[in-house]
Amino acid sequence: MGVSNNITAILNFIALLCSIPIIASGLWLASKPDNECVHLFRWPVVVLGFSILVISLMGFVGAYWYKEGLLALYLCCMAILITLVLVLLIFAFVVTRPDGSSWVPGRGYKEYRLEGFSNWFRNHVTNDDSWFKIRNCLIDTNFCAKLNTQFVGAPDFFLAHISPLQSGCCKPPDICGYQYVNPTMWINPTNPSSDPDCALWSSDQSQLCYNCNSCKAGLLGNLRNEWRKANIILIITVVVLIFVYVIACSAFRNAQTEDLFRKYKQGWT
Repeated sequence: MGVSNNITAILNFIALLCSIPIIASGLWLASKPDNECVHLFRWPVVVLGFSILVISLMGFVGAYWYKEGLLALYLCCMAILITLVLVLLIFAFVVTRPDGSSWVPGRGYKEYRLEGFSNWFRNHVTNDDSWFKIRNCLIDTNFCAKLNTQFVGAPDFFLAHISPLQSGCCKPPDICGYQYVNPTMWINPTNPSSDPDCALWSSDQSQLCYNCNSCKAGLLGNLRNEWRKANIILIITVVVLIFVYVIACSAFRNAQTEDLFRKYKQGWT
C-alpha cells in the first residue's frame, strides 16, 4: 500500500471515530422526554452519525486495499454528506436563533413566549394538528411530578434553574399571581386576567399548564437548548470531515499518479 493510501486510510479511521460522539449525542437527544414526543427532531443526528460511520469505513477499506472504484464512491458520498451536515447546521442555527425566553424578577428560572420563536419552529412543533398528541405524550412522561421531590419550599423553588419545559408546563405564568403550595400546585391568582394562560392553569396533576401557550413555548425552549448543544458536536465534526476530505482528495490524486508512474516504469523497463 502506497504512502498516499496510508494517509487516506488513517484519516478515514479518524473520521470513523468521530462518528461515535455524533451517534452518542443523537441517542442522548432521542432519549429526552421532549424529543420522544416530537418525532420530527428525534433521529436525524443518529442517522447522520451512522452515515459518517459507514462512509468512513468505505473510505478506509478502499484506501487500505486500494479499491479505486470504492475510493471514488467514498469521495462522492463524503461530499454529499458534508453538504448535508452544513445544510443541517445552517438550518438548525436559523430556526433556533430566536430564544423566546425572559428572566422573571426574583426567580432563578426563565419563562417563555411562543412569539419569541421562529415561525417555522412554532408551525412544525406546536400547530393544532400535532400538539394534541405531543401534549398527551408529555403528560405520560410525568416529568412535572419530579419537581415535588426536588424542592421542599417556595424559596428553593423560586431560585431553581428548572428546564424550559418544566417552567412552561408545570406551573402557571408568574404574572398571574398564583400562590405557591408546591411546585405543581398553585392557588388563588391575584391577577387572573393578565394572561390567557392564567385561566388555563389547573392544579389537577393531569392538567397543570399542558394546555397553555407557555407549555408550547417551554417545549420549543427545551428543543432549542438541546439542539444548540448537539450543534457544537456537529460543528467540530464538519471541520474534521472537511479536513479529511481535502487530504483524501489530494491523496487519491497522488495515488493515481503513483500508479500511472509505476505502470509507465514497468512498461519502460
